[in-house]
Amino acid sequence: MKIVFLGSGAFGVPTLERLAAQHTITGIVTQPDRRVGRGKNLTPTPIGQWAAEYLPNVPMAKPEKINTDEARETIRGWESDAWVVIAYGQYLGSKLIADRFAINLHGSRLPRWRGAAPINAAIVAGDSISGNSVITIAKEMDAGFVLGQSERLIEPTMTASELHNALSLDGPDLMLKVLADHAKGQVRMEKQDEGLVTVAPKMLKSDGWIDFANSAACRCRINGLSPWPCVAVEHRSQVLKVLRAQSAGTDSQEVPGTIVDAGAGIVACGAGVLQLLEVQPAGKKPMSWQAYSNGRQVKDGEVLIGRSEVDSK
Repeated sequence: MKIVFLGSGAFGVPTLERLAAQHTITGIVTQPDRRVGRGKNLTPTPIGQWAAEYLPNVPMAKPEKINTDEARETIRGWESDAWVVIAYGQYLGSKLIADRFAINLHGSRLPRWRGAAPINAAIVAGDSISGNSVITIAKEMDAGFVLGQSERLIEPTMTASELHNALSLDGPDLMLKVLADHAKGQVRMEKQDEGLVTVAPKMLKSDGWIDFANSAACRCRINGLSPWPCVAVEHRSQVLKVLRAQSAGTDSQEVPGTIVDAGAGIVACGAGVLQLLEVQPAGKKPMSWQAYSNGRQVKDGEVLIGRSEVDSK
């Protein structure tokens, strides 16, 4: 098949790679290069970087606004049997996708977790199952017909970055199946149940708070926000990012946030106890809790203050 690919984030790279191996990519659309990092170097998107290296002869467009007449004329001028959209980052207008078979890979089992941060939301909410959906493009975000879905177990200590990577690797098989069904005229379109819709808005830096009321909720929040925006606590008046945790046993009588076993990283919560597995001190690389505790000689009885408590002072 002849395919136009629209994407920006790393989530779409494995699917683009497989599509390029089995079909013909006739054009690529990605977001414009942006200045990133301390040096503010102009940097292409992950899709732009991959395509420049492995598909140098395929035309690539980087419009600031994809729905302008100029951009629309360019993109619609590329031959195609299907348009594949993955983490592109701009709304696709009706004039742009008119009479095109345009489909999107989304990192959740819709209608659960429509929106910009479905992977984070699934872990924060304590979901045990996630997956991908291939859907048609609709006016409302992620509200199109479902053409296919995959499923993946969320392990208790899995972080958002790990689930992101796992789902990105699941994407190619699902997308190729939907495209094969389309080629054979066998695509089944299932309408989403609006009564089951949940929404996952874009994550903000301000979402990195924690309340030590419940160990299960803390574990989900820590893992679901790792590595960004990341839960941060205050320890010895310094910011400490908590990157991975697990629930660990019965209730403690200590004040929530109290370290009850410094060697093992056990922290009291209002319900249950929490075990810190991986942390990142300010200005340092991520490390195990044990390495952090040993290096700073953390003692039982010290207290971690959740950022929500710090901000309310």
